[in-house]
Amino acid sequence: MLLRVQSSDISSAFSDYRHAMADAALAKAQLDRSKLLFDRGAIAQKDLEIAVDAEAKARVDVETAEQRIAVLGADINHPAALVDIFAPVAGVIVEQNVTAAAGVKTLDNSPNLFTIADLSEVWILCDVYENDLAGVRIGEYADIRLNAYPERVFRGRIGNIGPILDPNLRTAKVRLQVRNPGLMRLGMFVTATFHGAQSQKRALVPASAILHLHDRDWVYVPAGGKAFRRVEVSGGKMVPPNLQEVLSGVAPGDRVVSNALVLQNTSEQ
Repeated sequence: MLLRVQSSDISSAFSDYRHAMADAALAKAQLDRSKLLFDRGAIAQKDLEIAVDAEAKARVDVETAEQRIAVLGADINHPAALVDIFAPVAGVIVEQNVTAAAGVKTLDNSPNLFTIADLSEVWILCDVYENDLAGVRIGEYADIRLNAYPERVFRGRIGNIGPILDPNLRTAKVRLQVRNPGLMRLGMFVTATFHGAQSQKRALVPASAILHLHDRDWVYVPAGGKAFRRVEVSGGKMVPPNLQEVLSGVAPGDRVVSNALVLQNTSEQ
């Protein structure tokens, strides 16, 4: 049960129903008496017809009152102004706009009293950069890690890729569908890893191995003996905890100086 409402409309409907029942009982008694008197010649036929008409109108009033109670959702056999409101579906209350002892008006121009959602399967919205959209396809899966539970990995299926890019971030909204084991809550932050269609090998070096000089990225590699040679590279993404991807310039397995800035300062002295 979501809430219990004290309805003035239902109270008025039951009051009208009781009045209609009392009037119907009186009209029935008067009709029975009029029939008896008419059979004995004590009243005219028009008086009997008036009694019949009054009894018929009283029955109409009773039926109208019964229909009004049914429309309001009350039980005619339990006359009470309190109405129990039950949830139409099972789920979790994600929004509540009513409190105890608060007044409730018509819902035409008011927010929903409750919003109930089935959180057994949830949507996760991810921001994917424009340059990475080529590796994201509908129907494929992504690995999901919750910030609150970083040690657990969930799988989500890509259900939709937004057709519009954010003009400021240059990202598109990608929707993942994932089964909720009960840990996921609305508003949580997650990290999603998308797996491209083709596997690629990239070199990873310590972040300190890359020297940023004159708007370019460089690394030092052995040149024989105690000499080192500076090689221009193209730096990629940062990889926790302190690694950086190298897109070109060196290959996986190549040796580089772990701290390029220290070597640079030493060579300049």
